[in-house]
Amino acid sequence: MSNEFLEAFADLQKEKNLTQEEIISAIKDSIENAYRKNYGAGNVRVEVDMEQGAVTVLMGMEVVEEVEDDMTQISLADARELYEGYEVGDVVEYQIDPKDFNRIAAQGAKQVFVQKNREAERSNSYNEYIDKKGQIISGKVERINNGTILLSLGSTEGIIPNSEQVYTESFKPGDRIKVYVMDVKKESKGPQVFLSRSHPGLVRGLFELEIPEIADGTVEVKGIAREAGSRTKIAVYSHDENVDPVGACVGNRGGRVQNIADELYGEKIDIIVWDEDPAVLISNVLRPAIVEGVYVNEEEKSATAVVPEQQLSLAIGREGQNVRLAARVSGWKIDIKSNEQLREMGFAFEEYEDTDEETSVDEADA
Repeated sequence: MSNEFLEAFADLQKEKNLTQEEIISAIKDSIENAYRKNYGAGNVRVEVDMEQGAVTVLMGMEVVEEVEDDMTQISLADARELYEGYEVGDVVEYQIDPKDFNRIAAQGAKQVFVQKNREAERSNSYNEYIDKKGQIISGKVERINNGTILLSLGSTEGIIPNSEQVYTESFKPGDRIKVYVMDVKKESKGPQVFLSRSHPGLVRGLFELEIPEIADGTVEVKGIAREAGSRTKIAVYSHDENVDPVGACVGNRGGRVQNIADELYGEKIDIIVWDEDPAVLISNVLRPAIVEGVYVNEEEKSATAVVPEQQLSLAIGREGQNVRLAARVSGWKIDIKSNEQLREMGFAFEEYEDTDEETSVDEADA
């Protein structure tokens, strides 16, 4: 086989990002299949030396007493003319010059190689994106089909189902956006990459990209709760007492968090300091409301937060959003009472801890 032919395969290796093993396997399979198809030879073996630019094609013929198929068999007498030690059942291999390919055989080899190349590309693409599951990637909106957004990721197409889109966002073909990789599945036509704009992981990933202190582990994201398109609460903790976790996330004049909000098309973001003390944590996650006291039930992982009467609606939030997100980000069931409600119930603040009277808002109800 000519060096030019091997060079062409080498160019394909670079162009398609295939390994040398994949190229060699494709060459072997293409030649072997072409011989089998065009010459009826089922016992062809191919050796490839990419460094020397050499391809050796060997056709094996079984040694038999009486030949029935002269394409696959050789008589014992003929075999012993080549080597006296041959016995019935042995295989005699002849080297064949690949230049003897006719046009049809060469076309067959090309088709097999193209198929192998496609399979390798699909496998490489799948491996590339399965490693990115749970991460943030960028893509360009290619088209929108019945509400499903199809994103160009280079050699692969990503899918944002309607259920993973945000009702406040609107995209058009050509827009470049960041997305969260939810799942990757192998399909016959190539990998299917399922993406999301509404997953909480998108916000987490954006913070990791934007905040160096989170990227290097100085500041840790301890909890995140999101109602996509409306509001997110994210709880952060600093492993360095000299680093303010909220300040690091907000940035100079709010620049860092504003960049994240812009990527989320104006979604509101509450950044909260995580605390191992449940009472302090619950006070923090209910902000911007002012919490005057928190009564904790460790066994049930539930708590009652006490707020001034005028702060009650703020603590609960519009349609219960603030307390719902607070429960999710903290992992605690949270009930909110005002001072006046407690007094009407006949309990002083110090007595409330012993009461069984609770109305809980938990993550499942949120």
